[in-house]
Amino acid sequence: MKFTFKKWLSGMAVAVSLCGALGASAQDAAKPADAATPAAATTAVTTAPIAAPTVAPMVAAAPAAAAAAPAAPAAAPVPNKGDTAWMFVATVLVIMMTIPGLALFYGGLVRSKNMLSVLLQVFFIFAVIIILWCIYGYSIAFTEGNAFFGKFDRAFLSGIWNPATATFTTAATFSKGVVIPEFIYVAFQGTFAAITCGLIVGAFAERAKFTAVLAFMVLWFTFGYLPIAHMVWFWTGPDAIKDAATLATETAKAGWLWQKGALDFAGGTVVHINAAVAGLVGAIMIGKRVGYGRESMAPHSLTMTMIGASMLWVGWFGFNAGSALEAGDVAALAFINTLLATACATVSWVCGEWLTKGKPSMLGGASGAVAGLVAITPACGYVGPMGALVIGLLAGVVCLWGVNGLKRLIGADDSLDVFGVHGVGGILGALLTGVFAAPQLGGQGVFDYVTNKMSTDAYSISSQVITQATAIGTTIIWSAVVSVIAYKLVDLVIGLRVPEEEEREGLDISSHGESAYHS
Repeated sequence: MKFTFKKWLSGMAVAVSLCGALGASAQDAAKPADAATPAAATTAVTTAPIAAPTVAPMVAAAPAAAAAAPAAPAAAPVPNKGDTAWMFVATVLVIMMTIPGLALFYGGLVRSKNMLSVLLQVFFIFAVIIILWCIYGYSIAFTEGNAFFGKFDRAFLSGIWNPATATFTTAATFSKGVVIPEFIYVAFQGTFAAITCGLIVGAFAERAKFTAVLAFMVLWFTFGYLPIAHMVWFWTGPDAIKDAATLATETAKAGWLWQKGALDFAGGTVVHINAAVAGLVGAIMIGKRVGYGRESMAPHSLTMTMIGASMLWVGWFGFNAGSALEAGDVAALAFINTLLATACATVSWVCGEWLTKGKPSMLGGASGAVAGLVAITPACGYVGPMGALVIGLLAGVVCLWGVNGLKRLIGADDSLDVFGVHGVGGILGALLTGVFAAPQLGGQGVFDYVTNKMSTDAYSISSQVITQATAIGTTIIWSAVVSVIAYKLVDLVIGLRVPEEEEREGLDISSHGESAYHS
């Protein structure tokens, strides 16, 4: 028995050795087929390459079977839960920027008798624009039509949910093969439209009829905001771009200013310049406040203004970093640039005011922070941190001049300095984006989707600044023309301004029958 057991063990050892040798031979024979298959796919963003998740190649069991099997269709991209979660957070942050952030910032800057009127205007405009955005705004701004307007394919948000297949559509990002749920993209962009319209009311605060403000906003949103958003931001996404021919085809479907190569990461032209011009036109056409230049019109609560400015600063991270549409490197770049530029603008504004007026002020600090936020908005995902530092320092002092020297030159009663901060800061930031996006100055340059790498050699500062100036000029002219027509129509039908006795009493009581404060 002992001898038989030894023979059985020896036989098993020989069998195992033979199997191992055969397995090694089979693996060696399969190596050429594996080497011929790509091991991983890569994707790209407009400002920096980002590696996509590695997809393991499928290896056929036998060469003959592989040749006979039909090619499997590529699987549709699936939203990454991390990106989706970040977009929820970013959207909520932008909502906080508007209500209560912008509302409190503006409310503290007006006189106490007009506090509630400004709060209600910002709050109610936000609600109205969100409704209009879901009915037709999103479809006009972000569907394929012509270079200036989209179509009504997404009117009433139709087509996003398919009950027949029980599936939701996705929206493209700036990376090939990376998508997010289209509904969160709708919500995110809707908050941009709402805050843009809310910004305008600061220019003619304390004297406009509530009904006139609402009527103007509906007209301007439809014919002012939506076309500019389409011109600057709409494109079909990167996935269809394979070579020079498909690049040309997809670019031809984009908005007019996108086709020209204008860089606006988060809204320098679409939001700030657009709103500032509409506000300035309103301030001129409605006229100056009763007693302007003769009576004190100091802010009634800089405490409220500081709280509002702080909320704007926090919420702006969703505004800027969220515009990357992904939780990745570019979002991180936009985040640090927003933080740094805002800090620099706060310091430069306060120091400039300290030197010229002898004392630093809380109003200057809050205004400087907003100026920095505005100026870095178009640049945040394209420039390096040191570019953001320079943009912030310049924004503080240039916008300080905008609300003092330039305001006197224009002669308009821009109540809360919408043009001096958002217009001047937006123009400065848009121009400097063209400068500091240059790779030689630490910027991201332009991404080439055909080669899937940064096109560092092709970047020209002078050419890009000219393109940026074209986008600025287009936005100014478009917004001004639409605003003049819209204000005139509203004035003819409703009348823009409250009577003088109601203005003196204050809009809280005369227009809304309530007071912000009671003794």
